[in-house]
Amino acid sequence: MGLSENVTQHFRSSELPFLRQASDWIEQAATEYRPILTEFLNARERYLLETLVNRQPDLRLQSNGGYPQAEMQRGLVFPDYFTPMDQDFELALLEINYPEKFATLQHRQVLGSLMGSGIERNVLGDIISDGNRWQLITKQEIAPFLRQTVTEMGRTKVTLAPQPFTNLLQVQDNAQAVHTTLPSLRLDVVIATLFRVSRAVAKELVTRGKVRLNWFTYEKPDYELAIHDLVSVRGFGRIKLNENDGFSKKGKIKAEFDVIKNK
Repeated sequence: MGLSENVTQHFRSSELPFLRQASDWIEQAATEYRPILTEFLNARERYLLETLVNRQPDLRLQSNGGYPQAEMQRGLVFPDYFTPMDQDFELALLEINYPEKFATLQHRQVLGSLMGSGIERNVLGDIISDGNRWQLITKQEIAPFLRQTVTEMGRTKVTLAPQPFTNLLQVQDNAQAVHTTLPSLRLDVVIATLFRVSRAVAKELVTRGKVRLNWFTYEKPDYELAIHDLVSVRGFGRIKLNENDGFSKKGKIKAEFDVIKNK
């Protein structure tokens, strides 16, 4: 099956390793005629995988991250005879128990402690909170290891307790759809436009390592965003590019973003 040049020319060179992995999943699902479960994928990765799956008439793709708007979700590539169930995604929900009266947790502490256990980011789903309680979604097979290994977050003692998904915290989607026109989809241009700061400030945020693109720190202001890229800007909020609607009469790019601004 493999990747043709006709496919790869439409994507970034940095995405080729993932596209090859996605192609392998698809080939395995087709040749073994069974469902193939991926690691957790961000929205851009799911979009790339979906693009390849849609080229196969007998295969389908479904994703699940524990709740409908989850940012990180596992994909299931499956033949069209198969009907996926929730349990096929092999997800586990863990609650972070800690002394709430005497300590507070922050997302970066939680993620830092989990990554400090030696795991890869793609075995973790979303980390969610209602302001006091914290939960995380992970692969079923990795949950016992995390429970045994992660006993502190920052300087706070914690335990990770399994929960059924019926006890999942209510996650509010605070994103606002923003339609705008921009001279380009450069990272610094998008940040400046949507958070209403100068290009110089936006550029500095990127070069100083305060911007994450699809969960990874990115320090190139001229990086061109693509559909479903997720940008997090420390101190400002998050942006996801949903649609690129071509050009306006004045030659600007028409685009739709989901924007969450920090309160």
